[in-house]
Amino acid sequence: MEKNRLEAFSDGVLAIIITIMVLEMKVPHETGLAALRPVFPVFLSYLLSFIYVGIYWTNHHHLFQSTRRVTGGILWANLHLLFWLSLFPFATGWVGENRLAPIPTAVYGGVLLMAAIAYYLLQNRIIAEQGPKSLLAAAVGRDWKGKLSPLIYLVSIMVACWHPWMATTLHVTVALIWLVPDRRIERVILQPGDPV
Repeated sequence: MEKNRLEAFSDGVLAIIITIMVLEMKVPHETGLAALRPVFPVFLSYLLSFIYVGIYWTNHHHLFQSTRRVTGGILWANLHLLFWLSLFPFATGWVGENRLAPIPTAVYGGVLLMAAIAYYLLQNRIIAEQGPKSLLAAAVGRDWKGKLSPLIYLVSIMVACWHPWMATTLHVTVALIWLVPDRRIERVILQPGDPV
């Protein structure tokens, strides 16, 4: 199968996810700035989730730059990732509407955890299909960010019931770790002067 079809489908799903998330912010019926106060927690959860979707989108793009062919296993691993990402609007809306209540915050962390695991499985499926000496295997290396993130999410889920703000701080921490563009794949695949 052509990898372009998989990339186009994934891009479309991610665009829909972002659109659904922004629709969770209800427009106030008043015109003053004070009317925005109830929307602010939803906006903050949307902002964090938007950043996460952006991180997944850019890393997904880099992942498939190194992929030469797509197999059935890669297709299913990609769908698995998209499933967990498609739950972002629900988890984002729930945690935002309930102002970081313990259970919604723990569920949000659970969705982040499962998306991270799904991405890790997709990455490993591609490496398995392309071989241990593939460009992606060389680029990923030890993948400390990919292994550390799920551990932080697990801790966030455990502390969410007692300290939802601490759990959210951990979610922001992982986003900050990944926000810096991951240049590993670019360094291995792109030649000097190639467009990114």
